[in-house]
Amino acid sequence: MLIAGFAAGAWGTNCYVVAPAAGEECVIIDPGHQAAPGVEETLAEHRLKPVAVVLTHGHIDHVASVVPVCGAHDVPAWIHPADRFMMSDPEKALGRSIGMPLMGELTVGEPAEVEELTDGARLRLAGLDFSVAHAPGHTKGSVTFRTPEGADLPSVLFSGDLLFAGSVGRTDLPGGDHAEILDSLARVCLPLDDSTVVLSGHGPQTTIGRERATNPYLRQVATGTAAAPDAAARRGM
Repeated sequence: MLIAGFAAGAWGTNCYVVAPAAGEECVIIDPGHQAAPGVEETLAEHRLKPVAVVLTHGHIDHVASVVPVCGAHDVPAWIHPADRFMMSDPEKALGRSIGMPLMGELTVGEPAEVEELTDGARLRLAGLDFSVAHAPGHTKGSVTFRTPEGADLPSVLFSGDLLFAGSVGRTDLPGGDHAEILDSLARVCLPLDDSTVVLSGHGPQTTIGRERATNPYLRQVATGTAAAPDAAARRGM
């Protein structure tokens, strides 16, 4: 499996391009702010043809380039219905009043084709299998995507802003909920094998095993004893 990732835009959001191999079809995960040039460079470098854009949640730092990327390649975008409104109304999702400046000129709105994600869904895209888990807490419609474990490859969890190396997504924006994100960590992340690779919406790669041992939030839900750090330590928009 080929996974090419890069951090884009003012928020350093990780965008991932995933394919079985170079020269084949691919899926684009979270093309956020100023991600379109990096997407096109990655596609050209690896001779890839997109078949879909899939979104871990609807915050503008993860969806700002959905319209141009989907339009350029005539592909649908997949998003959970609880976050779909954010593509057209990002200011509401951030608790801003309509009309307030938001990082200058951004392309907002829905692409021509939108598909909705559901908890437990199995997506077969570009010859790849992704399992979808609804993981609210950062937003009401946050999801993760996970590839199956292979004979010589660990499973990969695209965690969005649920789980980061050493932290979790913030819960102080509209739709955020601290209790929900802890529940999502317990339900979605804790059952996974320690070898599962975690590719998150911000920051470096990690593994479930590393986070189980060191992440204060994951340790809290695993033990039920440790108090979580202050929300200021968390990442994401």
